[in-house]
Amino acid sequence: MKTADFDFDLPEDRIALRPADPRDSARLLVVQGDALTDRIIRDLPDLLRPGDALVFNDTRVIPARLSGMRERIGPEGETLTVPVEATLHHRDAADVWSAFMKPGKRIKAGDRIHFQTLSATVADKSDDGLITLRFDLSGPALDDAIREVGVMPLPPYIAAKRPEDDRDRSDYQTVFAEHDGSVAAPTAGLHFTPVLLNAIRARGVTTHAVTLHVGAGTFLPVKADDLADHKMHSEWGEVSPETAAALNAVHANGGRIVCVGTTSLRLLESATTEDGQVQPFHGDTAIFITPGYRFRAVDVLMTNFHLPKSTLFMLVSAFAGTGTMKAAYAHAVDTGYRFYSYGDGSLLFRSRT
Repeated sequence: MKTADFDFDLPEDRIALRPADPRDSARLLVVQGDALTDRIIRDLPDLLRPGDALVFNDTRVIPARLSGMRERIGPEGETLTVPVEATLHHRDAADVWSAFMKPGKRIKAGDRIHFQTLSATVADKSDDGLITLRFDLSGPALDDAIREVGVMPLPPYIAAKRPEDDRDRSDYQTVFAEHDGSVAAPTAGLHFTPVLLNAIRARGVTTHAVTLHVGAGTFLPVKADDLADHKMHSEWGEVSPETAAALNAVHANGGRIVCVGTTSLRLLESATTEDGQVQPFHGDTAIFITPGYRFRAVDVLMTNFHLPKSTLFMLVSAFAGTGTMKAAYAHAVDTGYRFYSYGDGSLLFRSRT
C-alpha cells in the first residue's frame, strides 16, 4: 500500500486550536457501515449497550518540550552555544530519555545540553533521528525538574499557529490522567467529563483503564512512499491481569469492547492473542495497523479526526474500511467538523468484511 492512498483534502481552518467547552459538547460522527449520523459526545451513553466495556488510557501528559542551549567547541577551542529544542519521547532509564531534537543534524555524542536549570549529556544518536539524553538528575528529582522547565508538547499543527499557555496545562489532560509519562495526549479522552462517565456507568457499561505512554513519534509524518518502509517508534504500555480478565469476561458474556482512542486500541491489540484472548501486558509496542489487519479485541472505537496520510488515518481505515472512512471524512469536512487533538470525535463500528 502507498501512503498517497490515505490522502484527502483538509482545509487548514478545520484544525481546532482550542477544545469544545464544555468538553462533552463536541460533535460526534457515528460511522456504522455506510450510515453516517451526526450526534454530540454527551449522546455516547445512548450509543452503547449494557454489558459493554469502555476502555480508556489513563496516562498523564508531562511538559515534555524543553528549550535549551547546546555547547559545542569552536574552531579555536572556545565554547560556543547553539539554541536547541528537545521533545522527550521514551523514558529508557531513571536518568535517560530518548528525544527528538531540532536542530539535530549536528548534535553528536558527548555534547552537553543545558535546559535552564536542568542539564544532560548526549549519550547516543540513532539513524532514525532519536537522540539519547542522559540527565544529571534521576528518578523523581528529574521528574520535578522537567515539570519546572518544560512546556506542554502541543502538536505542531497547533503550535505553529499559537503558543502554548497555562490553559493548555488543563485542556491537554484527560479526566482519566493518573500515570505520568506521555508526551502527547490520548486525545479522544479529552471529551470526557465526570458527568458523562457517570451516565455511561448508569447505562450498565463498565469502565476499565489501561496505560500507554504516548511518544513524540505520534507527531511525525509518514515520509515513506510505501507503508512497508515506514518504521513506528515504540511506546511503553501496560494492561493489568485484572483488566485483561475483565475484558475477556465481557466478550464471553456477549458485550463489546469499546476503546476510547487509538492508543488504548493499539495497546489492547498488542496484548491480545490470535484467538481473541486479552493477556496481561507490560512493555513496549510498535504495532502499525493498516488495512488488512485482523482485529482481535476491539469492537467499537471512539477517536478524533486525524490528518491526511497519518498512521492514525490508516488505522481507522483498517478498522472501519478505507472507503467508509474516506466518505466519513468528506462528510466531516463538508459539515464543519473540527479535526485533530482539540477537535470533534467519531464513533466507529468495526467492519466485519
